Amino acid sequence: MILEVADIRVKKGQQAKFEEAVQLALGTVFPNAKGFCSHEFHRCIENPARYVLQLTWETLEDHTVAFRGSPLYAQWRSLVGEYFAQPPHVEHFERVSSAVTDSRAE
Repeated sequence: MILEVADIRVKKGQQAKFEEAVQLALGTVFPNAKGFCSHEFHRCIENPARYVLQLTWETLEDHTVAFRGSPLYAQWRSLVGEYFAQPPHVEHFERVSSAVTDSRAE
């Protein structure tokens, strides 16, 4: 499992439209991509024009080769590209360790 982390800066005042476009892509583009597993989408509290999009893929190549070389990538960029203040910074990670704690438990 590979974690893709995209650090995205959006043009000021375009956050609501960007969020709508990402939600559309998360429901229509990524589920059709080979090897796509899941996502998390976060808005920065201190800088509301900054976002982190985390996508998990079965393999690195599912993202870097299959997705980026497919028409789905063009569809993704056509939905969100106009809102970028600068190109997103994207990196890939592999899990070293994980744990889940439920702080709501009594």
